[in-house]
Amino acid sequence: MTPTLRLACVNLAAPPLFDKADAHGIRRGYEPSAADTVAARMGRTVEWVITTWDDMIPAVNEGRADAVWCGQGITEARAALVDFTNPYAVFDESALVRADSSVCAPEDLAGLRVGAIAVSTNMTLVQTFPEVIPVPFGGSADVFGDMIGALRRGEVDAIVDDDVALVPVGDEPDLKVAFTVATRNRWGIGVAKGNTGLLDALNDALAAVIADGSLEQVWKQWMPDLVFPLRFEGD
Repeated sequence: MTPTLRLACVNLAAPPLFDKADAHGIRRGYEPSAADTVAARMGRTVEWVITTWDDMIPAVNEGRADAVWCGQGITEARAALVDFTNPYAVFDESALVRADSSVCAPEDLAGLRVGAIAVSTNMTLVQTFPEVIPVPFGGSADVFGDMIGALRRGEVDAIVDDDVALVPVGDEPDLKVAFTVATRNRWGIGVAKGNTGLLDALNDALAAVIADGSLEQVWKQWMPDLVFPLRFEGD
């Protein structure tokens, strides 16, 4: 029997990164496809451990999952809780507003309510904007949908998330992307502290699929308009 790689993630719609699992539990998008590609190089198959955003890292540290693979920007706060692999993606961050908004730069958000996922790279960026009122979201199984809904209802004036997730939503008639900040956030796979065997195996597999171009093929399948940001840094 092929060994599994248990990966913690949320089950929500944030294409092209991922969409909700279908009736058979199949997940589609860049994240699941990239995870399958890396796991296959390790001789494993992926088993998704579905949880809330707040519970992903605890699931890894409590042994309910082997790693978290779910849009985790590599930050000092998260790196204090888990060990991260080398990045498998790099993204910028955007602000999404209602279509009738006049916001087009960070300074236009002064005095406004700006939402982002709590304790995230997105919230860290929000807190750098002058005189904004940060509104943290979290705890829900569909935190991304919660933020979009709050924006549409006028409970917040803008939300901040990674550009790859917000650009598709910005094409909807009642919403638009106000601006993008080139933060170049590095996303990694998080494993429990001290689990060097799994960390090394993931890094080796990741390096291999970058070197042979297979991860880039997955990237272009789901995000053809974004330049693949990684290169193999071997000897």
